[in-house]
Amino acid sequence: MSETQTEREWVLTAAALDRFLCCLADDPEQAGKKYEVIRQKLVKIFDWRGVRFPDECADETINRVARKLEAGQSIRDVATYCQGVARLVFLETLKRADHRQVSLDELTSDAAHPPLPEYDDGRMHCFEKCLEELPLESRQLVLKYYQDDRRAKIDNRQAMADLLKIPLNALRSRVQRIRNRLEQCTTKCLSMSDML
Repeated sequence: MSETQTEREWVLTAAALDRFLCCLADDPEQAGKKYEVIRQKLVKIFDWRGVRFPDECADETINRVARKLEAGQSIRDVATYCQGVARLVFLETLKRADHRQVSLDELTSDAAHPPLPEYDDGRMHCFEKCLEELPLESRQLVLKYYQDDRRAKIDNRQAMADLLKIPLNALRSRVQRIRNRLEQCTTKCLSMSDML
């Protein structure tokens, strides 16, 4: 069994988490705050690199570092060490079949989803209501992202990413999160209107 397989099978224990937190700070409250800062930075790193599940990769990174600490390894700067481990976790995600990036156009193609029924007034009303509930910046981002066709769409998306000073994959991730919120809101709205 390889070390990578062993690391994946290992489960974070309370003792390992305590050891990890003790390496961050003596005060439990401060250690908790530092833990959250490290975790959020890891999530951003994975998100910027276009990983499909950045939260899971961040947790896997912390688990691996906690495992090393529990095994007795001395780590001088845990935050920096976590970033090094994150690089390895990222490289492993590239090897997995589920990492393949799918464009939003592919996700919305007829092959990816069964055809939706004709939009009725209720569905459109719920969608518009949910769109209005989004923060202004999110609403503008998602609407601008889907304007134009073909080459103009590609150029528009690249210009948006440049304006926001983020990679194109990070822009895709942001828009996908907004789409997910819209879908959840619309589904909830439709289920509520069905109850009436």
